[in-house]
Parts: sequence; C-alpha cells; structure tokens
Amino acid sequence: MKRKEILKISNVSFSYNKTELLKNINFSIYEDDFLGIIGPNGGGKTTLLKLILGLLKPKTGKITIFGKSPVKNREKVGYLSQFKDVDFDFPITAFEIVMLSRVGKNLIKRYNDRDKQAAEKALKKLKIWDLRSKKLNELSGGEKQRVFVARALANDPKILILDEPTANLDMHIQRELYEILKELNKKIAIVIVDHDLGMLAKYSKEVVCVNKCKTHATRYHKADSLRMKEMCDV
Repeated sequence: MKRKEILKISNVSFSYNKTELLKNINFSIYEDDFLGIIGPNGGGKTTLLKLILGLLKPKTGKITIFGKSPVKNREKVGYLSQFKDVDFDFPITAFEIVMLSRVGKNLIKRYNDRDKQAAEKALKKLKIWDLRSKKLNELSGGEKQRVFVARALANDPKILILDEPTANLDMHIQRELYEILKELNKKIAIVIVDHDLGMLAKYSKEVVCVNKCKTHATRYHKADSLRMKEMCDV
C-alpha cells in the first residue's frame, strides 16, 4: 500500500549570514513515520526543525505540509522544543501549560469549553490528568516532559516534532517517553532529534542524517547506532 506523504522538503538550503549550514535537503515525511534526525552538534538539526515549522525561511528550495507552506499549515504540527529556555520556576500549573497551546495567534483569546476539553484529552492521553493542578516546579523531570508533550498534542496535530526530548532525563524515564511516542505513532507521525542513538536505533523506523554541508538527506531504514555514527561522524 502506498504511504501517504504529509510533508515534503525539496532542494532546501539555508545559511546563517554567509555560512552555509544546510545544503540541498530532500526528503519526505509520511503519516506513519517514526523518523529520527541525527547529526553532530552544529550540524543543522534544530535549524531544519525551525524551517519545517516556518520559523525560518529557506535560502533556496521549498517545504510543504499537506501541500501548503509551513506558515499556512502550522496548526498541523505539534512541537516540543529543547528545555534549556524553559523557566521551571514560573508559577503555572500543568493544565495551564497545556491550555497555552490553544491560544494560537490570538494572544487575548478567552478559553472555551472546547479548549478545556482538548487540554483534558491531551493530559489523559499522557496519563497525567491527576497532575493537572500541580505547579511546574512541583513536577519531576519525566512529569514535566509529559506535560509539554501533552501541550504539543492539544491542537490535535498530524505531525509531532520533538527536539532532544530526553536530554538530562535518566534512562528509565527516557524509555517511558519513547514508549509513549511509540503508542502515539499509531495515529500520528513522529519526528525526533536525539543524541541518544541507542534509543533512536530501537524505536525509530528510519533516520535522516544532517551533517552541516556534508548533508545526507537520504532516509535510512532501521540503522543501528554504529551505522548512525558512521553516517554522521558523530
């Protein structure tokens, strides 16, 4: 059966100032994907995610999500960014964090019952409904991560993109998160950047290597961690 393409990257290049970071990227994302994006630090992985989200524009080439530009179809994509910029002491509850994803472009929006039901559904899907009233700084590392995954899911996206979601989490919490993603993958495409090649080798169906201007845009089926290191000189 032919796989349904939901995102297409065609001949995409990107430069910061005059430094070329990504060159001639070509690959697609399909509705049943669990796709790992690998490469060394500074290789352009996070930049590629920002291009997919429409936060950056390619120097050359084109990205489409369901046939439209990333900006026009951004609601189809759920995004979990790196945790390094999160203020964990900000006085906000788990439920409020998830509700923030329902704001969209309207920063003065009043939440309605549909928004609240969507947040409740997302929290229950991640099995953390009982944590809804807890403040962010009261949660464990694994609980925080689940809350932010729930936020990314609250708009019912077709693709979930995660940027290093297991950073600074211990091994059993990493496995728990990947098992959650494996379950979510039954209904949604997963795209994940992670330096833990062992986890990617176990859970991803395919990987794409992004390695600065030695960019490999080929999809590799079920590469093991040693093969991933060889591909990207990691």
